[in-house]
Amino acid sequence: MFIHETKRGKLLVVGFGPGSRAHMTERARRAIEESDVIIGYNTYVDLVRDLLTDQEIVRTGMTEEVSRARAAVREAKAGKTVAVISSGDAGVYGMAGLIFEVLVEEGWRPGDNPDVEVIPGVSAAQSCASLLGAPLMHDFVCISLSDHLTPWPLIAKRVEMAAQGDFVIVLYNPKSGRRTRQIVETQRILLRYRRPDTPVGLVKSAYRARQRVTLTTLGKMLDEEIGMLTTVIIGNSTTFVHEGLMITPRGYQRKYTLSRDEQPLAPHERLRPEAEPWSLAAMTGRGNDADAAGAWQGEAYAAADAEPVPNAFATAEAGAALLAAGPSTSAAEDERPPSFPVLEVAVSPGVANKTFTPQQLRTLAETVGERGEMVYTPDHCIVLRLPDVADADGVRRRLEAAGLCVLPVGNVVRVKACDFCEGEKPEAIPYAEELARRLDGLPVEKELKIGFNGCGMSCYGAVREDIGIVYRRGAFDLFLGGKTVGRSAHPGQKVAEGIPPEELVDLVQRVVEEYRTHAQPGERFHKFFKRRGAAGFRWNAGAAAPTPEEAVCGE
Repeated sequence: MFIHETKRGKLLVVGFGPGSRAHMTERARRAIEESDVIIGYNTYVDLVRDLLTDQEIVRTGMTEEVSRARAAVREAKAGKTVAVISSGDAGVYGMAGLIFEVLVEEGWRPGDNPDVEVIPGVSAAQSCASLLGAPLMHDFVCISLSDHLTPWPLIAKRVEMAAQGDFVIVLYNPKSGRRTRQIVETQRILLRYRRPDTPVGLVKSAYRARQRVTLTTLGKMLDEEIGMLTTVIIGNSTTFVHEGLMITPRGYQRKYTLSRDEQPLAPHERLRPEAEPWSLAAMTGRGNDADAAGAWQGEAYAAADAEPVPNAFATAEAGAALLAAGPSTSAAEDERPPSFPVLEVAVSPGVANKTFTPQQLRTLAETVGERGEMVYTPDHCIVLRLPDVADADGVRRRLEAAGLCVLPVGNVVRVKACDFCEGEKPEAIPYAEELARRLDGLPVEKELKIGFNGCGMSCYGAVREDIGIVYRRGAFDLFLGGKTVGRSAHPGQKVAEGIPPEELVDLVQRVVEEYRTHAQPGERFHKFFKRRGAAGFRWNAGAAAPTPEEAVCGE
């Protein structure tokens, strides 16, 4: 009696990378060459045509993924070696997951017929990033905008969470002939959390014949061609562009000096908690033991449950790029009435102007209504708190139409100028206005105030702000590192005097950009300046130390 045993089959799920043979792994090439059957989407079969000999080819079009997976399982169970091919990595929006799902439905377990091997490839995120520079050097997420299989509310929620978490975001399947709104909605969500000038890279057909690489910004990306073959990479708050390269810093500048061979910290000092004040060990003060981590988790993540309220305007210019903000809903929330976050903005009649007109005050009162608030501040502005605002951009337009300057609140740059003796000493006003135009509203680690006085009297106390500027005898004096509150409050140190007016704005901008780039998490400017200096200026530790005074009302 003869017993016929079915030959064990092999199911090879192959990711062959972007399509160029030079970027295909050796294992992927051998898998295709050793297979009896090749199964794939039409375009993918064409991309590996030069590797095919006498294999049986099963090729199908879009939306036929399930039929391809079932055919592959059937042929492999019959004892054949079957290669199911995907571009990029088969385990990233490829066929690997679907193959396993079909096998599970048929009761398959590891060790059963057929044997399954998933062969990794270079994903689209990786290949496109390599053409842009180094945009994925810090934490990133990949999100497909295709809602053919995933509900759009879930996709939108993931986009919003990624934006809140300051992830670099890689968008797959951003747009097709039928799906055109998804990328528009995605941009709208991201502009609630990121600056319009956030770098964005668009890569079409990476390492293929029709490759196209475009650098743009979040605010302008919809002006470019985006389609199904495009991968979109959106930078985080630290991503920058240098000579056509999109770069996301890993964070080395927090601890190392990149322009020096000799580092301030010895190798054995670099992993200590005191060298990493932003680390969990340093923040808990209890080292890296598990108990400390548990204690911190209860404290830190309780706050994380609260829904964050984004600033309506990332910069003064950002307001123009914001689209009308709508509520984020999920399928379970469709029946609930819409709810919107509280909008907080700062308004003033101008950088040098301290006088509100009656019409401007009426506009403020009408905008706030019965449920909002107007809060006077010592920063030459009024903060408006407006509940349930559905159209933030409309609010901005109305206030600006009344002649008001509108700025975000929170951890942003704020230019505070004097009244220039009620306009009788106007020489320095254009420089204060240019500083405000360039810097007001830029996001920073901690609120950064730039004090600007139009004469040597300095009666508005500019020298006690983070950055102090005093106009005197046709030139400017610059003070850095002031501290306005607390028992150790002190003026900034004068780091330069006699600065020519035409050099002032660029110099101050360099100081601010260095703080934005190199500050540690939550580090105030006066601490940053003492630790690192800025724009070539250094804190003089030998200067007379201020004498602490008891705060009458406490701290």
